[in-house]
Amino acid sequence: MKKNKDPNYIAKIEQAIKQKYGEDAIQHPQANWDENKEKEYLQQLKELAAKDQQKKEKVEKVEKDGFLISKKLLIKKSNRTCPTCETYSFSAKDDVYMNRYDCCFKCFVQYVEDREERWESGWRPNQGEK
Repeated sequence: MKKNKDPNYIAKIEQAIKQKYGEDAIQHPQANWDENKEKEYLQQLKELAAKDQQKKEKVEKVEKDGFLISKKLLIKKSNRTCPTCETYSFSAKDDVYMNRYDCCFKCFVQYVEDREERWESGWRPNQGEK
């Protein structure tokens, strides 16, 4: 490897970078740094640390009856009973409609389909209509 003997070599490289990319490319990183930017940066660090802590808590494992279970699964509540017709279902299709319309697929077809606006406004079938 050949060493460059020119004492102005670094200055020439800096000038070439300045010409190609502009003045901001050769400035020192702390040139535009002030108290407000420092406070903003520290606040962002605190928010990032809080988000990381929340992620760790979700992934955290807890021992339950001799098994390690994700803490996220213990908190999750699943209601598999349709509030409209009161039937219990393990169907994945019912899960989709339960999350979106708060009813099973059968009730969706019977009461909600093509009448989504009425359902979203709060209408539910009474005992006589079931």
